[in-house]
Amino acid sequence: MIIESNKVVSIVYDLRKDSVDGEIVESLKIDQPLVFLFGTGNLLPKFEENLNGLKKDDKFSFMLKTEEAYGPVQENAIVDVPLDVFKVDGQVDHSMVKVGNAIPMLDNEGRRLNGLVISISDESVKMDFNHPMAGSDLFFNGKVTDIREPNADELKHGHVHSSGSCGNCGDEGCGSSGHHHHDHDHDHHHHH
Repeated sequence: MIIESNKVVSIVYDLRKDSVDGEIVESLKIDQPLVFLFGTGNLLPKFEENLNGLKKDDKFSFMLKTEEAYGPVQENAIVDVPLDVFKVDGQVDHSMVKVGNAIPMLDNEGRRLNGLVISISDESVKMDFNHPMAGSDLFFNGKVTDIREPNADELKHGHVHSSGSCGNCGDEGCGSSGHHHHDHDHDHHHHH
């Protein structure tokens, strides 16, 4: 079986920043592979292109240039968020809102993103919504550990279910479980 659209693919890899000798930013072990439904747009298109046609146990190594990956660092993705947004019962939780922390947020379309806290003032929190790997080339080196056919649910939902349950599905179906931490009053305010 080869990797092609609508196959469930498992891979492990080391991801390095900028080059084959770069710092390792993510390392997937054999007991915790990345499992995904191929060809459904869940991963970077260029990433999938490099895996297309591989077989189980095939090794891969390839580079994604910044523009094929997460793009350049964008100044307009660095925004001031009013401190009030983070208040729960009138108090800011400083164990969470602190410099260097990444906080899950929603944007005004309800998409989840992480914002990295850069600085905090009396009224606002400066947050960086750039992807952590923005501005970097990515070097992947790994191997294909498994390829299988998807089951009917996975095909219908367009993503893989681990151990038979769909962790992302609320009662209303996929992608709409509304139980994420931090989302109560974040109708969000940065515009790309």
